[in-house]
Amino acid sequence: MPEQETRNEARRRLMSGREYVGADRIDGPLVFIRKTHPVGYRELVECVDREGNTRLGMVLDTSDDAVVVQVFEGTQGLTLPGTKVRFRGRPLTLGVTEKMLGRVFDGLGRPIDGGPAPLAEEEVDVNGRPINPTSREYPRDFIQTGISAIDGMNTLIRGQKLPIFSGNGLPHNELAAQIARQAKIRGGSNDFAVVFAAMGVKHDVARYFTRSFEETGVLENVALFLSLADDPSIERIITPRTALTLAEHLAYRKGLHVLVILTDMSNYCESLREISTIRGEIPSRKGYPGYLYSDLAEIYERSGMIRGTPGSITQLPILTMPSDDISHPIPDLTGYITEGQIVFEREMSGRGIYPPVAGLPSLSRLMKDGIGEGMTREDHPHLASQLFAAYSYVKDVRNLASVIGEEELTPLDHQYLEFGEFFERKFVSQGKDEDRPIERTLELGWEALKLLPSEELHRVTDEEIETYYLGEG
Repeated sequence: MPEQETRNEARRRLMSGREYVGADRIDGPLVFIRKTHPVGYRELVECVDREGNTRLGMVLDTSDDAVVVQVFEGTQGLTLPGTKVRFRGRPLTLGVTEKMLGRVFDGLGRPIDGGPAPLAEEEVDVNGRPINPTSREYPRDFIQTGISAIDGMNTLIRGQKLPIFSGNGLPHNELAAQIARQAKIRGGSNDFAVVFAAMGVKHDVARYFTRSFEETGVLENVALFLSLADDPSIERIITPRTALTLAEHLAYRKGLHVLVILTDMSNYCESLREISTIRGEIPSRKGYPGYLYSDLAEIYERSGMIRGTPGSITQLPILTMPSDDISHPIPDLTGYITEGQIVFEREMSGRGIYPPVAGLPSLSRLMKDGIGEGMTREDHPHLASQLFAAYSYVKDVRNLASVIGEEELTPLDHQYLEFGEFFERKFVSQGKDEDRPIERTLELGWEALKLLPSEELHRVTDEEIETYYLGEG
């Protein structure tokens, strides 16, 4: 068997770089070539037009009769008889180095900030390698974002996958930029970096991200990968993979704690659906391919911590829910793979609350392992639980008031309404440049609870009530 593998590898090297002239069919971003030598799935391809311009592509499908190549930069200008196709015998790679921090790249990892390409320390397959489950370290340690609705109620843990479910027109871009500017490991650790990948964004949004990082002086610790709306949609397929390839190098080779922000994963999924339709695949839910779950898992599972390695990758994917439907396949499948979600509420945004984080459908499944004594504060777990419980009752009271009117509510119900207003306006809502330490977030939580009688506080201990509710805190 090893001898057979050696022969196959030698044959692949010999065939590498072999050029074929003429394509059988060109359909959208796909090029179909017949009667080629055996090629590998996701093998790197160069497509050359009549003017000699080279475009990169990747083998999407292969059989005995034909090879399907997806061209990242689009197929405009390619002709059936004049197209030259070269198979490189290796996957698409990215030259990675720590010096890529502070730079701006396109979706394929090429600089677009006017500077030269950084000198790579190594070439790495952008498709990545799965992490051995037995080598994974359980995610721990609190990441402070400076956002009370996240830090206090849906805490982000180092090594976690915590998506943000938003909607069209909601301020997810602003929140993504704010988190990228403010996120830090408690304890003053300087080995923290952000890899930011934007897919299908407009030019003004790309300028907003770049300007936001430049003006606040954090760009030197941020690597941006921008796939713009007018770039070929097929490029969005590779953008999160190039970003994660750099993140893996920074985390597992350089020992950095890397926060990866991916926006907008809905645009990524739309590109998958486009390719699937062109290939004539049998559609699944809402026309998306049946492999949508495994494809998303391939991206999301590239985060975490590896035992014996000091670095880590934490993911914060952002997606816009079509028609604000949380049961749509994209958020639905994402929720099965990730460890919680932060959900935006349009009604809260309409009332001027930023960030409009819905209190009840949002959760962080790993929150319990990164908060409490020695990590945030000893009262944090009970305080968060009490805030959730009280806010849940607020929702019930508001529904009741809409039926019978506020004047028919009990005095206790009115106290809960007052609590709900304070919680949304003072605790959840904050400035887009406001960086709240966790201590201030917890203080605001207790200030909200002080609007309720102590008899209603069943989730906190008597000692915590004595210290933070009745005492100075």
